[in-house]
Amino acid sequence: MRQLKFDPIGVIRTPYTSLEDMPIQPGGGKDELGELIIKPHYSAGLADLEGFSHIHLLYFFHRTTVTRMRVIPFLDDKPRGVFATRAPVRPNHIGLSVVELIGIEGRRVKIRNIDIIDGTPLLDIKPYIKAFDGVEECRSGWMEAARLEVEAHRSDNRFSAEKDKDENI
Repeated sequence: MRQLKFDPIGVIRTPYTSLEDMPIQPGGGKDELGELIIKPHYSAGLADLEGFSHIHLLYFFHRTTVTRMRVIPFLDDKPRGVFATRAPVRPNHIGLSVVELIGIEGRRVKIRNIDIIDGTPLLDIKPYIKAFDGVEECRSGWMEAARLEVEAHRSDNRFSAEKDKDENI
């Protein structure tokens, strides 16, 4: 098997410098602006991206130091399997967000509706394509009841290394 290797294509700049009080999903960061700064040798990959209104960001939860298979996620008080959540304490610490693409200036990509901490390593960008990514009939599992709370809820320290010392689910 080939060795896995990731080389971040750039960095995500946002107004959020602390894990606490950060939005927990892009809906909670509605209208917040951010910027992707792409490394020079990857900037040619931005060609033709400006025609899309939204993009998927894949990134590395670089401040996450622990992995858990069961977590108490935001908007819930019941332990859940990590793969049924968006918690950062997953085995590979990879995050995914859909954000609005505002514009591209050189190797800087302006975005809106951001929920990511400043300085996060960006692994990849993919265009959001409604015909491929928009699922009309879907279920949201245990999150159905809490979907309206996402915009108002903010992050706390439940997924930090310090919290992990005190509590293990």
